Amino acid sequence: MSEPKSRLVEVTEKDLPLHCPMSSTTPWDSHPRVFLPVEKTGEALCPYCGTLYALKGDARHHH
Repeated sequence: MSEPKSRLVEVTEKDLPLHCPMSSTTPWDSHPRVFLPVEKTGEALCPYCGTLYALKGDARHHH
């Protein structure tokens, strides 16, 4: 069994609140939805699939 490949996904304020898998992910390859606090540091790593999300722009005023 091979390990999942890490990938980088850039997200913007319109993607907040951020969750993985995102809505564009096909159902057959998804995992349970987990919300990721990308606003805090500008990056968040999904604990299920290892996808690294990077926030583009400034979203500090997002609630």
